Amino acid sequence: MDFLTRKVWGDYINTNAQPTGEHEVHTSSCAHGPSIKNRINLGIFHNSSEAIREAKRYYNNVDGCFYCCPENHRR
Repeated sequence: MDFLTRKVWGDYINTNAQPTGEHEVHTSSCAHGPSIKNRINLGIFHNSSEAIREAKRYYNNVDGCFYCCPENHRR
């Protein structure tokens, strides 16, 4: 796949855990993400699975956002 045609994700993780304990990963364009002061920038990824893997370096309990990372949303 050509580099210019791949979907690239700018992802971050919410530093505030959800009521069920997990920290959610969001894309930079997600309307459901936390405020800037409550996020850690994870970097740029080609899919949300890569972002989830990076997020686990910060928190053990990680989940993808229902809206922007549905393929990695578990709860």
